[in-house]
Amino acid sequence: MDIAKCFADYNGKKIAVYGLSTETEKALKDLASDFDILGLLDGFRESGSLYGYPIISLDYAVKRRAELILVVARPGSCRTIARRIGAICRENNIALIDIRGKNLLEDTKVTYVFSGISGNTKAELREKIDAADIVSFDLFDTLVMRQTLFPEDIAEYVDNRLREDGILIPDFEKKRIESEKELSKDAAPALTEIYENMLAKINEDDRKGITADQLADLEWEIDYALIIPREDVCEIFKQAVASGKKVYLVSDTYYRKEQLHHILRKCGIIEYTDILSSSDYGISKVQGLYEVLKNLTGDARFLHIGDDIVADIESAQKYGLETYRLYSGQDLLEMTGNMGFSGNMDSLSDRLKIGMFVSKIFNSPFQFESDGGQIEVADAYDVGYLICAPMISDFVLWFYEQVKQQKFRNIWFSARDGYLIQKMYSELLKTKAQNDDSVYFMTSRTAAIRAGIRNEADIRYVDDMHFSGSLKQNLKDRFGIDADDVSSKDRADDEGGLLRYKKTIMERSKVIYRNYQTYINRLCVKDGDVAFFDFVAKGTSQMYIQRLVHNQLKGFYFLRLEADHTLDKGLDIQSFYRNEESNLCAIYDDYYIFETLLTAPHPSVQEFDEYGQPVYAPETRSERDICCFKRAQEGILDYFKTYINLCPKTEKIINRKLDEVFLKLIHEIKITDSDFLNLVVEDPFFNRMTNITDVL
Repeated sequence: MDIAKCFADYNGKKIAVYGLSTETEKALKDLASDFDILGLLDGFRESGSLYGYPIISLDYAVKRRAELILVVARPGSCRTIARRIGAICRENNIALIDIRGKNLLEDTKVTYVFSGISGNTKAELREKIDAADIVSFDLFDTLVMRQTLFPEDIAEYVDNRLREDGILIPDFEKKRIESEKELSKDAAPALTEIYENMLAKINEDDRKGITADQLADLEWEIDYALIIPREDVCEIFKQAVASGKKVYLVSDTYYRKEQLHHILRKCGIIEYTDILSSSDYGISKVQGLYEVLKNLTGDARFLHIGDDIVADIESAQKYGLETYRLYSGQDLLEMTGNMGFSGNMDSLSDRLKIGMFVSKIFNSPFQFESDGGQIEVADAYDVGYLICAPMISDFVLWFYEQVKQQKFRNIWFSARDGYLIQKMYSELLKTKAQNDDSVYFMTSRTAAIRAGIRNEADIRYVDDMHFSGSLKQNLKDRFGIDADDVSSKDRADDEGGLLRYKKTIMERSKVIYRNYQTYINRLCVKDGDVAFFDFVAKGTSQMYIQRLVHNQLKGFYFLRLEADHTLDKGLDIQSFYRNEESNLCAIYDDYYIFETLLTAPHPSVQEFDEYGQPVYAPETRSERDICCFKRAQEGILDYFKTYINLCPKTEKIINRKLDEVFLKLIHEIKITDSDFLNLVVEDPFFNRMTNITDVL
């Protein structure tokens, strides 16, 4: 590639070159005669000199009116650099282009279809493997991937863990990555060597007595927990071994061979020919690791499989290996324009959420085998994990903080919306070694109203919530009253409505009230207010349940509907989404979908018998329906467990905007689980049944 010709538009103009590697040295020789090079940029150094040029700050490049920053780095590093300095470049009209000519400031259109993209298929890869004598696989982003968005995030995880242990090393992340870059220019360091280099530059007081070995062990522990297998690629790896091929693992990594053994075992891979780790040999793939592979194996037909265009494709080809590129999860995400996530990558928590999403939806590189390249979700479990879980998880974290700050002694998760939420809350308490004494409170809008009706105004309130059916059915469904003198043809909104049966309703309410009291008395309610969870509601259930207890109920909702409608009811409600946000947020449009998934496997409770036992409505859902939403709940719960265990304590930051990006995907991604598509959104109080496909 003729670099000077490629960037001829900037001949004679002021430019800065980003990168301090030996590749930068080669590029400078091609650029020197035609460009006014202000200096070299780096994310971690702003002084000194290298290759005959000063190392400058980004601020200096801006002040000197640089028109181009030329990035000499691998594609993966280019992403990080663009994320770090892209906004400043845009603001100051500085072009940011990588050494291959890619505009790093160009926004890729958000899409949910891999159309017009030449991608990989399993059949193609197997054919390539069959034709080879020796097969080698890259490890990171090919055979395994991390559940965080960027590899550089690992240093931030380590810094957070150190801070949790009371160890504050100033600029830890910067110093950690700077040391790796410094040592990697001419060799391939091991992790302990990187930390030895870093600690040598830190004051004794700042080290807090910690050693390089301890830091390396801590990073390994954190990274290992984040690593998951790319299942389809691992399966092909095992098939290649089973076919009698010599199969090697060749990895640019600061981990030693024995550590890579552990990673492979985590992936279920126990058979292979050998592992070549760059840190064991002191050289990277670019520096000659493929030559080591060839010397070990002799003449043969080689196939190397990897994701990195430089390390796995271009470098392997220079050493005579045939190559096959598999897209990384990050590659696939970029092809979709980051699926709308671009503005929500600032915090470590955000990058973990997106990383968990990418590591599942793009776990397989073989995204190009379906018709039209549509991104698909084939199981309700993944609908829960990928789309619903981030918002629900943030709500549970928010709810926990409210309970903690306001020191509630009574916590009630109202049925049935609270069924899964209580499970998630309990999991959160386990991580904090706290006991869970919350209550799954048996109720429903129907049960609360039947027990809480007091006067004619209450009946009017209920009657104003229009019932889709006859008056006779309204009486039966909402109050459990069989009225023989009501024609099935009489509409629920006929003149007089429910008030015609005021006496019967009131008399029955007294009995149900006593029965409900029997149930509540068994709950051993403590003194003090009750934190009362409800999902999306006006507050009707809370209003009528309040009449059954002496304790003040404080409602905690995802979203409060029609708040103005109940302003005169004296309800104390705090919602995750504030009233001014309600009409703009995704949950407002999609809470019907959530209600179908956030439910319990038991039917709705209608009232209580004289022994305080719940009396349930007839079950209207099939076994397949129940199994389907339980799979979705398993996905939500697994996501939550993973997130709270991986995210540092101080980094669990709630980001409602990001949660909404996830939720909106339910309308963009193709869902192919027939059981999910056959679900019905049920609202028995209003006698409404809606196919879930009608709200997708």
